Amino acid sequence: MPATACDRLTPRELRRLREIVRRLSGIDLPPHKEPLVRARLRKRLRELGLSDFGGYLRLLSGSGAGAERQLLIEALATRLTGFYREPDHFRFLSEEAVAEWCARGGPTRLRLWSAGCATGEEAYSLALALHTALPRPQRWDLRILATDLSTRALVAGRRGVYAAEQLAGLPDSLRGSYFRPLAGDPPAAWRVAPELRRLVSFARLNLIEPWPMRGPFEAIFCRNVMIYFDPPTQRGLVQRFGALLRPGGLLFLGHSESLTGGLSGFRFVRPSVYRRS
Repeated sequence: MPATACDRLTPRELRRLREIVRRLSGIDLPPHKEPLVRARLRKRLRELGLSDFGGYLRLLSGSGAGAERQLLIEALATRLTGFYREPDHFRFLSEEAVAEWCARGGPTRLRLWSAGCATGEEAYSLALALHTALPRPQRWDLRILATDLSTRALVAGRRGVYAAEQLAGLPDSLRGSYFRPLAGDPPAAWRVAPELRRLVSFARLNLIEPWPMRGPFEAIFCRNVMIYFDPPTQRGLVQRFGALLRPGGLLFLGHSESLTGGLSGFRFVRPSVYRRS
């Protein structure tokens, strides 16, 4: 089948798209991502009846294109997620962090933030890990803030319904206790139980824009998000996270991320886990 204009993205068009995406979201798309950009946007061009990327760029530059710009970011910012992804973090949280919080005595207020929560699996994993690890969890004032740039992802997170295969990594005991089966035998989908859903609040947030929350947080999870930003943006985010963490609070990054060269205000705990000084 011959290539169409929708299959071609010129260097100039890619450069303009990269500039728009960086300005709107902070995401830095390197040139070698051109096949991904083209593949993810091709369907949208066809939905709009556009024959080439030049027409799409003109649309993005027009007045009243805010909704389309949001769709652009959502198409390019999607990332892998899952329940208990990178499980070492949840073991550390359930064992060492919970033991520390219990030992300090005093207020039982706990605030955590899942920054870049996608469709909610990470935030609900935090709720599940803490609900099972905290002694008498109903006596703790536990709240988890889950934010993302994608409105579609947030809708899915608030709904709290996941296909059976998305829960495949969870032990049967946890799935049976903290999820409710929907139609089917075996169930094709499960809904997060109310006792977990009420612990999580979802909100749209662009990490490069001002943040309305004040903290302090005991822990911030921002995993596999900063890899999409350039180094200056990464350093700025780390400083802002530090300002919202209580002294001794924990910052969790993805296993492929680190604060090498940017540890100001943080101490290394273990790979991809840091403590505010």
